[in-house]
Amino acid sequence: MSTVVRRPKPRHTVANVVVIVFCVIWAFPIYWMLSTSFKTSGNIVSTTPQFIPQPFTLDNYIGAIQKPGFLTSLGNSVLVTIVVTIVTVLLGFFAAAALTRLRFPGRKAIVVVLLAVQMIPGAAILIPLFLTFRDLGLLNSFLGLCLAYTATVLPFGIVVLRGFFQAIPAELEEAARLDGAGETRLLRSIYFPLVLPGVISCSVFAFIAAWNDYIVAYVMLQEQEKYTLPVWLVSFSTNVGTDYGGIVAGSVLFAIPVVVFFMIVQRKLVSGMSAGSVKG
Repeated sequence: MSTVVRRPKPRHTVANVVVIVFCVIWAFPIYWMLSTSFKTSGNIVSTTPQFIPQPFTLDNYIGAIQKPGFLTSLGNSVLVTIVVTIVTVLLGFFAAAALTRLRFPGRKAIVVVLLAVQMIPGAAILIPLFLTFRDLGLLNSFLGLCLAYTATVLPFGIVVLRGFFQAIPAELEEAARLDGAGETRLLRSIYFPLVLPGVISCSVFAFIAAWNDYIVAYVMLQEQEKYTLPVWLVSFSTNVGTDYGGIVAGSVLFAIPVVVFFMIVQRKLVSGMSAGSVKG
């Protein structure tokens, strides 16, 4: 019995080639950063491109790790990012549940305000934010920085989670109430499993926003002991010159936690979507 071999259609081949080209273009800067982090100082500033580090060196990473303030800034970034992520997810979850499942005056106005806030550039509110926090005595403090980040990412988190809550059938809530479920059980056993993909999406956004921010941390923090990693990276550029190898190696170290966090939550995001589709 002969086997029929299907040949790919020409348009599929072209589409695959285009996708591969775009992937290569997107991945090349990442490869170049990794490659540069293992080069010597002379090869980094050389006018002749060197795609493979020769010689291969770890001096840039050793210098970045041993640079004063690295471990302190790493701890500061981890602390601030964890607090902002947890607070954003918790407040976003309860706020989205209230805006979706409760009926109260001004509910639609709140949603409109949340959507409008998303269109305001972050730089536009930087000076008012600085003046407000200065009057409140929250400058140069982790509490003030966490509040600033949370206020920035929370509206987006509420809007995202609200969409997931709206997708939950009202009949499911009514059936749970008939079985004697209270508000706490509804939130824990019904709502949370179904909006888990939205919770994870919100946590990823909050994590990246708090971890990557430079400008707010630079304006809010005034002591070197309280700097976060993005502010610490600037220390590689001084009036004497710029340590390009240190900046690139520090950037790679800076990006690793984000990649690890995304790899961890990616599986839960897929499993949460599958669970939500079955339970809904």
